[in-house]
Amino acid sequence: MSTRPQDAEGRPAPAEALPLSAIHHVEIWSGNAKQSEYFYRKAFGFSRIAYAGPETGIRDRASYVLAQDEIRLVITSPIGEGGKINRWLSEHGDGVRDMAFATGDVDLCHREAVARGAKDQGAPVDLGDGVRRATVATYGEVLHSFIDAKDFTGAFLPGYEASEIPEEDVGLRYVDHIVGNVEEGQMDAWRDWYERVLGWHQFLSFDDKDISTDFTALRSKVMSSPTGKIKFPINEPAAGKKKSQIQEYLDFNGGAGSQHLALLTDDIIKTIGQLRDRGVEFLEVPDSYYEVLTERVGAIDEDIEVLRKLKILVDRDDQGYLLQLFTKPVQDRPTLFYEIIQRKGSQSFGKGNFQALFESIEREQERRGNL
Repeated sequence: MSTRPQDAEGRPAPAEALPLSAIHHVEIWSGNAKQSEYFYRKAFGFSRIAYAGPETGIRDRASYVLAQDEIRLVITSPIGEGGKINRWLSEHGDGVRDMAFATGDVDLCHREAVARGAKDQGAPVDLGDGVRRATVATYGEVLHSFIDAKDFTGAFLPGYEASEIPEEDVGLRYVDHIVGNVEEGQMDAWRDWYERVLGWHQFLSFDDKDISTDFTALRSKVMSSPTGKIKFPINEPAAGKKKSQIQEYLDFNGGAGSQHLALLTDDIIKTIGQLRDRGVEFLEVPDSYYEVLTERVGAIDEDIEVLRKLKILVDRDDQGYLLQLFTKPVQDRPTLFYEIIQRKGSQSFGKGNFQALFESIEREQERRGNL
């Protein structure tokens, strides 16, 4: 029986939080990293800053590091046949492999995480130049690495060489949150995992009364680090008349995984305009959404007609409002996609937009024959 104190619901309260300061990087495994890297540069305005591969002594893979403000994406492909990455890609397709955290104490994080029930995927190891790393597993085949590189002055991490291709950025600043999809009935178990293992707390929750249409529904619980710097919503499908977007993801991903990354901007109108000009495809929003927008969210700074033209969604809570828009999947499998978000006080996740968002997603599912 757990000896942890209980919260108001009678469940064990979150454990003492691990000292995780930020998302260090997100690694995406891709069938063709060279082409994916080009796509992220030209479509999303990321600059290449580093590379690791055969030329740097890495024999089984090639990895390109992309940066925009505080965001770091690592795009990795296998070189040759067989091996873990090829098997992973065959089952899941392009997607998130590692959501890595920055910390000042890798050994403590790894030791405590494993002691609290996390599956060990790599004991602490020195990478050189004072950098240390360890890894545990989370839902599906996604990993969490703990990285201490605070004193490292190289391009990214040891083993990578500087490889600079600058691009004009589109104003993306940092990863606001990362959403995970898990199988029906598993959301609470993973909520408990993040409380028990990382010491996070439940920030928000939504059920199928909040997030549903006539056909599909989902449930979601948002997990947050104590500072609120890192937030991971966890979704599971709920029963509906037809297949939900979460179940479609699970079917095509071969199980649980990271559904989307939300990237924050300080000027979503400028960012979305540039992304559309660069060829990024977004979900469609009907004009009728904007006819009642001010009635629903009240006065906002932005021109409604500009938002209508760019199809940007708006929602308000008691702290302010947010603006958001979602891309279509960025690969042929209907799995990983991106959210662009701007916060003007609101710390929520756009609950008021769920109806319009779901209907837009359902239209895309129907076109794919998966609704």
